[in-house]
Amino acid sequence: MRFLFLSILFLAGTAFVPKSGEMSSAPPTLKLALLKYAGGGDWYNDVNSLKNLARFCNENLKTNFDLDYATVESGSAEIFNYAIVYATGHGNMLFSDLEAHNMRSYLEGGGFLILNDDYGLDPFVRPAMKKVFPELDFVELPFSHPIYHQKYDFKNGVPKVHEHDGKAAQGFGLIYQGRLVCFYNFETDLGDGWDDVHNDPQDARTKALQMGANIVQFVFGQ
Repeated sequence: MRFLFLSILFLAGTAFVPKSGEMSSAPPTLKLALLKYAGGGDWYNDVNSLKNLARFCNENLKTNFDLDYATVESGSAEIFNYAIVYATGHGNMLFSDLEAHNMRSYLEGGGFLILNDDYGLDPFVRPAMKKVFPELDFVELPFSHPIYHQKYDFKNGVPKVHEHDGKAAQGFGLIYQGRLVCFYNFETDLGDGWDDVHNDPQDARTKALQMGANIVQFVFGQ
């Protein structure tokens, strides 16, 4: 029921379409959340990423996100107040048994997790999520997956933002009972593209924000 309510709020936010040059004065109906996790990884980096993504979605999807994102801990009941939670970092990510159980309950209940490899997260995020869903493995999403074909069309999958190891960008997912509950972008770093403190080319930043908007639109359309 909680996420049904959030979906109704999303539709309410999309119902107001401002005229050209006019900004919505309606109070925000949605808020993104940043995941604070244990292990020593820098979960807090790219401080402007969610603010910029929220603004881009408001301008291009006609959503009504609050530009001030929330910070939620893995084991907190507060996580259930947010339809989309974003996690990023370069280093270690750990979930206790209680946190893993809470994350699973959140995702089973309709929540969605965006995982952003800010370079170096991969060796840690995979075992962390395996603790959440022992029976699931990350699967690479085909280029035909709907998440790549929302408002913006990405025929070659998740766009490349940073070179990192020079490998192709990949989008992985965890699929629980037929529903994508987690999107993990690897070898690209969408979060840096959303931020405004990195010297990314404007084209790369735009594609990163468009891909982020696709994720948001996909989540509320599932």
